[in-house]
Amino acid sequence: MDIGEFSKMAVFRSPVKGRNPDGQIITSMEDRFSVWCKYAPMRGGESVMQARVTAKSPASVTVFRTRDTDLITSEWDVVINGKIHQLKEDPRESEDRAKLDMLVEAVG
Repeated sequence: MDIGEFSKMAVFRSPVKGRNPDGQIITSMEDRFSVWCKYAPMRGGESVMQARVTAKSPASVTVFRTRDTDLITSEWDVVINGKIHQLKEDPRESEDRAKLDMLVEAVG
């Protein structure tokens, strides 16, 4: 994998619980950090085609491992090119343990 493939800026966001003016508990997303990533839309396959029918765009996101990226969980989301993507799984270590791969789906 070439460093030049990491061409998209990704803003990772984690859920934060708070209260609205009525005192009800709400969950919002808060920016945690930004990193360069490799973004690869998924192609082909029956599950990918079904996701597209329901207006979801599955993709693979790869980032280099850092103290920050090691905190990412499936509860987080990521903003790439102004589009929000939900993480569909916890990140997986690459074989060389230098990167994290995760499956995401665009929201909306």
